[in-house]
Amino acid sequence: MGVLDSSLAHTAAGAALMGGWAFYANSGHPMPTPLWAALVQGAMTAAITYGLKQVQEALVPRLPGAAGLVGPPLVCGAMSFLLLFTIHSLAGTPEVLATLAVPTTVATLYACAYTYRLWSRG
Repeated sequence: MGVLDSSLAHTAAGAALMGGWAFYANSGHPMPTPLWAALVQGAMTAAITYGLKQVQEALVPRLPGAAGLVGPPLVCGAMSFLLLFTIHSLAGTPEVLATLAVPTTVATLYACAYTYRLWSRG
């Protein structure tokens, strides 16, 4: 199994990158607000990345034809946005939409790329 198939690598990279983005998106607020947003985002990205990878690996082989290519990224993008929006709202992240802009986009693009990778192995 290579790094492209490693759940740990996907999870760790996502947590570090998206936690950093959340820090930046909230950096106009006094500490510890940016740090808290980064920790929340990093933890959620780790959990969501791991979970979405599992969802994709379960859905792709079960959905016939093009549905196996289109369905998983749609499900993953919606799940990512809803979970992140809810958790950041509950955590009191001040710049929720700015915080979610990059992680939701990246999660959806990741879902498209990883789904294609799984689907093309078909």
